[in-house]
Amino acid sequence: MIRRLHWGCGPITPYGWVNSDIAANPGVEIVADIRQGLPVPSNSFDYAVSIHALPEIPYGDLDRTLGELYRVLRPGGVLRLGLPDMDKAMRAYLAKDVDYFLIPDEHIRSLSGKMIVQLTWYGVSRSMFTVEFSTELLGRAGFRRMEECPFRQTRSDFPGITELDNRELESFFIEATK
Repeated sequence: MIRRLHWGCGPITPYGWVNSDIAANPGVEIVADIRQGLPVPSNSFDYAVSIHALPEIPYGDLDRTLGELYRVLRPGGVLRLGLPDMDKAMRAYLAKDVDYFLIPDEHIRSLSGKMIVQLTWYGVSRSMFTVEFSTELLGRAGFRRMEECPFRQTRSDFPGITELDNRELESFFIEATK
């Protein structure tokens, strides 16, 4: 039976996943700060998915966080991350494409302000990501074969790994194999 982890799930707790978050919510099975370790044995999951949770981790804790996700995956397991794409945001900013940014005018009117508020998601995000930077971090954590993947498409042997994909407009998706 395939075991799959949804780390940083917040209130989104789909059936068939082991949902984990720092805050208790209905459907969250593992309530823990990943920086302190997840209370599960090593090699517990076939794959793990996290959508826009990693940006909430400060830079100094990214290695420990990705190392913990590496630890809980079985050999050959896959981590799929959906992350806000700083490269897309910069391209939209340079092209003066105000429609790219999701920040309403009643919150921020200026183009640069919209980019900043979106990339920091109203101050919640502490780390920014590009595919290149994510690949570097994943490699430092021990992962191999890091690959950018299109929205709702996987390069892994786990078709269900894309079920949680969302936020296509402002995200990139990357998979890394243990």
